Amino acid sequence: MKISVLVAEIGSTTTVVNAFDKIMSPCPEFIGQGQAPTSVCDGDVTIGLKGAVDDLKKNLRVTELEWDEFLATSSAAGGLRMTVHGLVYDMTVRAAKEAALGAGAIIKHVTAGKLRRTDLKKIKDIRPNIILVAGGVDYGERDTALHNFEMIASMDLGIPVIYAGNIENQEEVRLISEETNTRLYVVDNVYPKVDMLNVEPARKVIQEVFEEHIIYAPGMGAVRDMVKGPIIPTPGAVMEAAKLIKEHLGDLVVFDVGGATTDVHSVTAGSEEINLMLISPEPIAKRTVEGDMGVYVNIAHIVEKIGLENLKKEFHDAEELIKNANPIPETDRESAFAERLTGEAVLTSLERHAGKLRFLYGPTGKKTVAEGKDLTNIKYIIGTGGALTRLPGRIDILQSIGLQGKGTELYPGAEAKVLIDNHYIMSSLGVLSKRFPEAALKLLIGSLEMR
Repeated sequence: MKISVLVAEIGSTTTVVNAFDKIMSPCPEFIGQGQAPTSVCDGDVTIGLKGAVDDLKKNLRVTELEWDEFLATSSAAGGLRMTVHGLVYDMTVRAAKEAALGAGAIIKHVTAGKLRRTDLKKIKDIRPNIILVAGGVDYGERDTALHNFEMIASMDLGIPVIYAGNIENQEEVRLISEETNTRLYVVDNVYPKVDMLNVEPARKVIQEVFEEHIIYAPGMGAVRDMVKGPIIPTPGAVMEAAKLIKEHLGDLVVFDVGGATTDVHSVTAGSEEINLMLISPEPIAKRTVEGDMGVYVNIAHIVEKIGLENLKKEFHDAEELIKNANPIPETDRESAFAERLTGEAVLTSLERHAGKLRFLYGPTGKKTVAEGKDLTNIKYIIGTGGALTRLPGRIDILQSIGLQGKGTELYPGAEAKVLIDNHYIMSSLGVLSKRFPEAALKLLIGSLEMR
């Protein structure tokens, strides 16, 4: 059997392959999926990949499978690890973080101001895949970003460095990179003016650098040889799909609950009323990642958040369920327990992602201000990832979002409609959209079962 495109999603716990056909036709088709445990611990991710392809062949009832295109996303072996360094935490540092997170990165270290020896040691110990240096509005403060770039370049780590700070420094940064043989990528300032974010150029280059330079897990070299198109971080692929479907649907938020993390991707400019109250700007496309909210690898953190004694009131066998937890629940009891954990992950990640109103009191009386991401204009709440595409109670979990909050949280309202990525292909379609955007949009609409 021959198909148009095979897309692999190499996750931290599971490797999934999705098969698509008739990509260039008016009616592209999703024809099947296979999955297997990710084999990072075996020293070669291709073992899990081959297992997922074998599972796909079994599901399609074929003995041979060929494809014209092979694409991939990956979050295995820690995904895209970055460190971010800026000037003022609430300004250039936050803008740089937004760019990195939106590209699918896991941020391992953040600094504001001039780097110290302890910071340099942390960077060396972390061995990030990419380092991002920002700082200063355009034609503003120059010294901090130059100091930080020079200190990083002097360490001779062989790690790509992206400069996204004051444009006045670009010529000098290029000169330093030539003298130190640093792999440098220069992009527009992520914070060019006060209260202005410009994160998209940096996001784009982060994904390109990841694709060009990073071998992220044992065996990924062999995967790179198989792939004809881009390999991008799985969270970045979900964001690409979210931005794609937003143009068709309107404002939306995507919850992606996985075995290791829970990611939230919102694509909305917020309401005009809240924008007038915002203390500092927010990007239209925002991602947050909760590294402690995974329903398998990080199950202990969710249990701690709920409280074991509280769980025992709902599940008398909670300790046994925790001890014998599987990436994919096998019984109704395990599914019910996974739903409880998933619900906690969703609500916790919502709380951390969304902004809120605050009341300030002064000589002129009470003033209302807003800080953080405004989700009040959200029209659709989308669920993807293993938990929110497979658990029986997935719709109830997401519908509960509209019932949360005490009035000051900038949450979606009860009128927001819940959609499920039923085929579990959102991240695959994000990478597919890089080559075939029209087909990716049609396939995503089909997976969301929109009419």
